Amino acid sequence: MQQEPNFGGEGERAPEDQATASTGTMSAQDERTWSILAHLSVLLALVGLMPFGALLVWLLYKDRSEKVRFHALQALWYQIAWVVILVAYTFVSLVLSLVIIGIFMFFLVPILALVPLIHGCYAAYQVSQGVEYRYPYIADRIEGPRSVA
Repeated sequence: MQQEPNFGGEGERAPEDQATASTGTMSAQDERTWSILAHLSVLLALVGLMPFGALLVWLLYKDRSEKVRFHALQALWYQIAWVVILVAYTFVSLVLSLVIIGIFMFFLVPILALVPLIHGCYAAYQVSQGVEYRYPYIADRIEGPRSVA
């Protein structure tokens, strides 16, 4: 039997919802939604808050779902890696611009900054389609010897 979601203050939870809340598990749809949001949090880069959305999802849901924990942590480390790459690239461009060569590198910064935005949206789309998307290299470092089902 399909139940309508409770969006706050619209009655009490059904007994099975209370059991789910007390055990800390999430429905498959909730897991998918929060996994998608973790990947889409890369869009917060547009306002200068790139890794904080994924960090927030991870902090709130790490104990409630292994799947959400994995996707949020994966998105967080991916975004942090891109922040480091962009800062290092900008620094190298700045240093090289002192000898004129790096001035041309500054033109690539906006294009390079689009890569994590596009890739994060692609990862969110894959997760929304039911695919267990994995960022190259980062997913293996997070997962270690464990696997996410």
